[in-house]
Amino acid sequence: MPKNSSLDRIKIFADGASLPSMLESARDPRIAGFTTNPTLMRKAGISDYRAFAKEVLAVIKDKPISFEVFADDVPEMRRQAREIATWGANVYVKIPVTNTRRESMEGLVKELSSAGVKLNVTAICTLEQVRDVARALAGGAPSVVSVFAGRIADTGRDPIPLMKEALQICRASAPSAELLWASPRELLNIVQAAEIGCDIITVTPDLLKKLELVGKDLADFSLETVQMFFKDAQAAGFVL
Repeated sequence: MPKNSSLDRIKIFADGASLPSMLESARDPRIAGFTTNPTLMRKAGISDYRAFAKEVLAVIKDKPISFEVFADDVPEMRRQAREIATWGANVYVKIPVTNTRRESMEGLVKELSSAGVKLNVTAICTLEQVRDVARALAGGAPSVVSVFAGRIADTGRDPIPLMKEALQICRASAPSAELLWASPRELLNIVQAAEIGCDIITVTPDLLKKLELVGKDLADFSLETVQMFFKDAQAAGFVL
């Protein structure tokens, strides 16, 4: 990345649940933290949640990492959150903004945050949810507000105005909370998130590889594209 890039203003968290990939990212100075979720863990073939987390935390000790509760009722969410929080000083507990019955977890978020549990409130897609979560996090432990800008964009809506307002809400109501742009779809999203002042963005391994393209000369990129087409045509043995 070129120096003085706008990307210098945002923290990049690696998003995934592949242990080799996470350990590789832990050695990358561009990566400031990590996020996981049950869906990523299932895709990675993880069956023992606790064992996986402990294996990760044995190596990643100095960067924040989020592990999510997977219960759907408040008492069990509370119990899981309390246990997860004991796994390491760098652990943030992910709490979904609602359960599967659309019941707000605002009360649980406030309880845990007030008790000193560092939270990452996730799956947020509306400004109303941002307001509720920021209110619950006010005066509590350091926290992350994860707004799924990528999913918002998937519905045909421009996420940037919403993310700008979400940032203002967080700054006004919960100064200790950091706003996270979740589920980016392309490298441009990292630039957009940085330019509007988001604190964090999650990045998949595929997007991380594209960071080297930031600021690349477009004429050079054009030539490389032409060369790629030419080489592939030759390798395919095309004739007319």
